[in-house]
Amino acid sequence: MSDHQLTTMQPNPAWDADAHADTVETLASLDEDVVFKVWGGDWCGDCRGQLPDFAAALEAAGVDWSRVEEYPVEREDGEKYGPKVEEYDVELIPTVVVEQGDEELVRFVEEEDRPIAVWLADQLDELEAVA
Repeated sequence: MSDHQLTTMQPNPAWDADAHADTVETLASLDEDVVFKVWGGDWCGDCRGQLPDFAAALEAAGVDWSRVEEYPVEREDGEKYGPKVEEYDVELIPTVVVEQGDEELVRFVEEEDRPIAVWLADQLDELEAVA
């Protein structure tokens, strides 16, 4: 495991990959040029609750950590700032953008109703179904 810019991206050792076999399979099947861009903050409760499981799913899927870009977000006077926050219009964290080349495939934003990995895998499966 490489050094993480976000402590919250340390994989949750209690995450059950077997219970999420479809999610792991989808993440594992992605092309090698698919990149995960993760915005979060170690101070953020939602990030602490969601990112360790997402990291565990990536690990279970065998995603090389060189394909995961972590962008620490800070907050001052209610405004969020950090690397590429404005460029990617990040307002809520965690936010995860899945890209292939210059194309954004899917984007998870903090308020979704399912865990990050499950939501992304479902969206990616839908993309594949219409491709």
